[in-house]
Amino acid sequence: MIKVKILIIDDEIDYCMIMKGYFQSKNYDVYLGFTLKEGLKILNSIQPDILFLDNNLPDGQGWDCVNEIVDGHPSLKIFLISAYRQKSDYLNPASNITVWEKPISISQLNTTFAEAG
Repeated sequence: MIKVKILIIDDEIDYCMIMKGYFQSKNYDVYLGFTLKEGLKILNSIQPDILFLDNNLPDGQGWDCVNEIVDGHPSLKIFLISAYRQKSDYLNPASNITVWEKPISISQLNTTFAEAG
């Protein structure tokens, strides 16, 4: 069985480790990038199925790269996350993009990823 690959691009290390533990317990392969540059490099090398992309990163705004990411990875499921921006800040009709505001709850993750548990 092929594992689903998740990439989390976020500079909050504690958040990344919690998310990594959560998804590994559900048998996902999890990769972490702590800067935009590092995350995009990992994205292109591992071709993940799911991307969690923070907006405020040390080297840029993650959400500014979404169109480029979608163009290069059209089947990628993308979760845009931020503690500082709201759903209404990002308007894109693409069905593979979801905007979540931090903090993300375990119940929100369980509801969204129930089929993998």
